[in-house]
Amino acid sequence: MIDLWNYLKTTEKKIVLYGMGNGADKIIKVLEDYGVNISGVFATDGFVRDKIFHGFNLTTYKELKSKFGDMIVLLAFGSTREEVFSNVQKIMSEQEFYAPDVPVYGHNLFNIEFARENADKLRAVYNRLADDLSRKTFENTVLFKLTGDVKYLFGCQVDEDEPYNSFLSLSDNEIFADFGAYRGDTVEEFISRVESYDKIFAVEPDVKTYNKLCRNIEGKENIITVNAGVSDICGMGSFNMNSSRGSSVSDEGADIPLITADSLLSEGVTYIKMDIEGNEAAAIKGSKEVILRYRPKMLISCYHRSEDVFDLPLKVGEIRDDYKIYMRHFRSLPAWDTCYYFI
Repeated sequence: MIDLWNYLKTTEKKIVLYGMGNGADKIIKVLEDYGVNISGVFATDGFVRDKIFHGFNLTTYKELKSKFGDMIVLLAFGSTREEVFSNVQKIMSEQEFYAPDVPVYGHNLFNIEFARENADKLRAVYNRLADDLSRKTFENTVLFKLTGDVKYLFGCQVDEDEPYNSFLSLSDNEIFADFGAYRGDTVEEFISRVESYDKIFAVEPDVKTYNKLCRNIEGKENIITVNAGVSDICGMGSFNMNSSRGSSVSDEGADIPLITADSLLSEGVTYIKMDIEGNEAAAIKGSKEVILRYRPKMLISCYHRSEDVFDLPLKVGEIRDDYKIYMRHFRSLPAWDTCYYFI
């Protein structure tokens, strides 16, 4: 197993980035901290524009391959798109290829030192996992974070039906709380899985996205929409509104209402989904009474912060320790769309 960041310090190959934007900025910052320079940036054919990124002219893979020959390619963006996966497979057949793991939020880098510092917590979570696929997913996720080798993710990814066919059973009287409802895609997913339901709470903090959510679910019954962030306090907080999945509670941004699950769901809930851009730990804290009283099924994303992979299940376990814990990774690069289920 290679330690990616230290390996990149020692290689004599040229290092190039596939993609640009916020993810590339973060990767370049870490490389600079390790004393590593890149030699070029390329985009998928059709997306190449007359643009300069970090001093490099944005170009194509073909042009950089012609220039450097054998090189190391670092994926610098996230995607679930088929054409991206096809392009990745092609590049992997010709070059060393890695997808460096940098946190979506927070400053902790999941490198070898971070893994050693948190070895006891990682081990504690691994020992709580309920099935072999969860343990494999956990192992492969940690190995991917350390190595950047996407083959670990390919080796544990499942399709969206797998949890429902394996351990996640939904009844026809669910009370579903969708924290991070976005434009309503996960509300639609839930509705497609049941014959009926009692109630849905769809919570989305970004104003523009919330408006799209309301339009998309118009006409559907027993859905309560809430334009707020979910946290560990009720009040006002700052929120970075990007009208996208990059929106997040932050130190800067517009003031928005903050609510807790305990304040919203005091009359009951059977199933909670949390995908709230790095605020999952705070939301768990604000769900203590609900978890204790109702023991809802929970789906909690664990890919936004480096510590999420061990911190989130441990926080749930501090509230009650009788959940069966499953971990699943759905098709995405890098290790996004990785979740814990508490059943």
